[in-house]
Amino acid sequence: MSERKNDVWFEPKRYGYGAGMPVSWQGWVLIIGYVLLIVLGVLLASREEDVWLTVFLILIVPVTAVLLYISALKTRGGWRWRWGDDD
Repeated sequence: MSERKNDVWFEPKRYGYGAGMPVSWQGWVLIIGYVLLIVLGVLLASREEDVWLTVFLILIVPVTAVLLYISALKTRGGWRWRWGDDD
C-alpha cells in the first residue's frame, strides 16, 4: 500500500502502539485544536454550575475518539505494535 506524503500527518512510534509526533501542519492543527478544546472544557467545567461539567464529560469521549480515529488513519503504516526495528 503506497502512501502519498500529503496523506501522512503522523509518524509511527518506534516502540509500542500508536502514533508519534505530527509531521505535517494538519497533524499539528489536530493536536493543538484538541488541547485547546480540553483547556476550554476544563475552564468551563471549573465554574460553579454543574451543567458545564456534565457537558464536558459527555463531549470529551467522542472528541477523543475522533482524535484517535483520525490519527490512526493518518499515521504512516497505520497503528500496530512496533519493537524498534526498521519498517
